[in-house]
Amino acid sequence: MVANIGRTDRIIRILIGLALIALVFVGPRTPWGWIGLVPLLTAFISFCPLYALLGIRTKS
Repeated sequence: MVANIGRTDRIIRILIGLALIALVFVGPRTPWGWIGLVPLLTAFISFCPLYALLGIRTKS
């Protein structure tokens, strides 16, 4: 697993992940908000399996 997520991509993923998880506690309170764990996890490990399959690399 070689890191393939750059700094800007990581920040965006963290913000999106936190926003989705917030849906579990406020707003519509839907369990779909737990999907926010996926972008958070990929941001913290700096690796996205989908990027690897598609040959995308945002890390310079």
